[in-house]
Amino acid sequence: MPMILAIDIGNTHIEIGLYQDRQYRGSWRIATGVHRTEDELMAFLQHFLNLASVERSAIHDIAISSVVPNVTQIFLRLCDKYFHTQPLVVTHTLDLGITVAYQPPENVGADRLCNAVAAVEKYGAPCIVVDFGTATTLDVVSADRVYLGGVIAPGLETAAGGLHERASKLPRISLEFPPSAIGRSTEESIQSGIMLGTVKMIDGLIEEIQQELGRKAHIIATGGLSQLLAPRSKFIEHVEPHLVLDGLVEVYYRQR
Repeated sequence: MPMILAIDIGNTHIEIGLYQDRQYRGSWRIATGVHRTEDELMAFLQHFLNLASVERSAIHDIAISSVVPNVTQIFLRLCDKYFHTQPLVVTHTLDLGITVAYQPPENVGADRLCNAVAAVEKYGAPCIVVDFGTATTLDVVSADRVYLGGVIAPGLETAAGGLHERASKLPRISLEFPPSAIGRSTEESIQSGIMLGTVKMIDGLIEEIQQELGRKAHIIATGGLSQLLAPRSKFIEHVEPHLVLDGLVEVYYRQR
């Protein structure tokens, strides 16, 4: 059965997912590198396909979500050279199954739109998606399936790294919860501020957003640290590690 590659190009990582008839088969991550050539990226991709025992000829089509335009262009060349296809690149102008009310609409990240599409498809509306990535984002879809916008805050790694770089005596920390809110060491104090602080920020924002919506929303978390953080939240109900990829594939099928 034909397969689809779903490629999410983020500021820090590129995630490449393999889908067969909307079913997730596996995914791989590499660091985002703006100076890589299409041949270098294809070497990574071919290795991943080999690991999955999938022939290149089995790839029927490719869909891309990107917030890094320069890398998008490299992948367009890769798709043309090695797969002889023009991939679907997600923008707000496509049929998403939701209305985009963000202003201006072209400024909303394709990854945020894919998150919203997948969340509505899986759980219905209204919903709030919390994505723990380079930035921590909240994306809000109303009961009538309108993407309203949301919140952008520094991601955990971004915040921890920035603190270390701007304050030379503060160490780099491991992103894990401290034993208590009161840090008994500098490392624990930073962990309390970054980890517990992020959870409290998220819960406070969800509470405010639901008040603005006037009703309870489905709350879905995604991103690399979602499985660690979600259990500490009072509101997060579901964890979907590959939500962007799932949404990307859903957008692809909506265009057919």
